[in-house]
Amino acid sequence: MNTLSRIVFLGPPGSGKGTQASVLSKELRIPHISTGDVFRSILKGTSALGAKIRSYVTSGGLVPDEIVFKVVKTVLKKQRFFLDGYPRTVPQAEMLDEFLGTKYAVQKVLYFKVADREVIRRLTSRRTCGTCGAVYNVLTHKPKKKGICDACGGTLVLRKDDEPATVKHRLKVYHRETKPLIAYYRSQKKLAVIDATQPVATVRRVIHGILSGA
Repeated sequence: MNTLSRIVFLGPPGSGKGTQASVLSKELRIPHISTGDVFRSILKGTSALGAKIRSYVTSGGLVPDEIVFKVVKTVLKKQRFFLDGYPRTVPQAEMLDEFLGTKYAVQKVLYFKVADREVIRRLTSRRTCGTCGAVYNVLTHKPKKKGICDACGGTLVLRKDDEPATVKHRLKVYHRETKPLIAYYRSQKKLAVIDATQPVATVRRVIHGILSGA
């Protein structure tokens, strides 16, 4: 039986979808497309598209769906993909469906279900190396030496994105803009709900079962 290979990872920030997508990408040799990583790469460059996106970001505005989709299309391989962080809204999902068509349509949407309080606990416990970007967690993945990166010896910091007030705001945005995708994909009979509070290895086994049709 062929493994499903056109997958959308859906869930709130801190639900573990990025971690699972990254590992499964290596195991199954399916491209992991993280729109967050793609945007960060573009913003570091000097392209006209990067300048346009930067103008929205610095002004505090939302990047229009058309521009976001233009970015996604530059990296999306129709035949095989793990999409992480896109689509974020129903209009974006509709654009994606139209672009992929019937032949390359999304096969399954994995919804990582986790309560807000657990998201807040996870993200506010996260620490990031200011030098190499390695990520730790003071509850579940501590560095050998408090506040110091195991990999490069850099200082671990609490990112702005992981401060309690920021996390709560991100969750509000998620509930308002992204959560409606659950109903959208359920209506297409593509949604698979995963209990994301389970151990990482258990979640991975569940995903393998879903992708293999078990």
